[in-house]
Amino acid sequence: MVGSIVSLVFDWSALRALTEGPGTGGILRQEPGDFRVDEVPLYVPSGEGEHLYLQFEKTGHTTAHVLRELGEQVGVRDREVGVAGLKDRHAVTTQWISLPQKYEARVQNFALDGVRVLQLTRHGNKLGMGHLRANRFSVRVRGAAGQADQAARTLELLAAQGVPNYFGPQRFGLGGLNAEEGLRVVRGESRVRDPRVRRFLTTALQSVVFNGFVNLRLERGVFAGLLTGDMAKKHDTGGVFQVEDAAQESVRSARGEVSATGTLFGKKVKPLTLDAGALEQEALAALGLSADMFSSRKGDRRLTRVFPEDVSVTAEDDGFTVSFTLPRGSFATSVLREIMKTDVDAASPLPGDETGDLEDDE
Repeated sequence: MVGSIVSLVFDWSALRALTEGPGTGGILRQEPGDFRVDEVPLYVPSGEGEHLYLQFEKTGHTTAHVLRELGEQVGVRDREVGVAGLKDRHAVTTQWISLPQKYEARVQNFALDGVRVLQLTRHGNKLGMGHLRANRFSVRVRGAAGQADQAARTLELLAAQGVPNYFGPQRFGLGGLNAEEGLRVVRGESRVRDPRVRRFLTTALQSVVFNGFVNLRLERGVFAGLLTGDMAKKHDTGGVFQVEDAAQESVRSARGEVSATGTLFGKKVKPLTLDAGALEQEALAALGLSADMFSSRKGDRRLTRVFPEDVSVTAEDDGFTVSFTLPRGSFATSVLREIMKTDVDAASPLPGDETGDLEDDE
């Protein structure tokens, strides 16, 4: 047995936290406005072009539901709509979508309770999945009176050292069981036939392996450092390179200039080698998996840590509000879990994609 990496079912308690000591406690998502997510776009629409860009604020709807309503009212087809990410129902969220300019007149009459159009402009290209720089979170934590200072201390530490870039429970479906079905998919035992669903289930399996790899780095004391064979990523330019001198590069990692990446296994991505590869193989072996089981996927690399930016904490009568910005694809619950030291998803009505991103490596 390697550490606690023995289950395919998502469980926060099986994943090591970076910070130690008491948390603030508290409860999330008591009201829709308690959890706000605002997209930080990759680029600002130019105001000209053949694509209509629509920014809207929604409450009580998933992105998919808004797009379905838009299709029914406006007549736009699914393949004509561009979206950078998918947002949760149980939050107040803002995001951009694009559609052909020919629908501009009809869009003016679009109406849906809980949805408010903020901007309407144009741009030269269709919005694509992942075309956002980050997501800005503002989260009210209730039932934690007097804990604002504790929250601020933890958040400042995370901003300096980085937060483990775990995939949150939203990645694994209701009950955290999607990875189990993903295993049946890669073994050829699943009865699921829809190609898109099969890809999504396999993605959940990729994600649980990645979480195990990050967990092992924390257990072995190399979360902020690097190993020989690591594929490290530069935070300023995004460049990726193989680590040959772990001691030298770990100095840069300690300064937050570079971080290790983990493998989302697939046919286009080579597994790690040397010391980093040995650790990665442990994460696979602990779950009875091998890299070649993911040949149906393209694969990708993911940072093992991210740095929250523009952090702040505001005291409230019954707790506090915490605000921070994370790169696309990162989960706010990874930050909140470090602050609160609770099962941060227990009080949420239903799991949802709070990151604003569903990564798809196909």
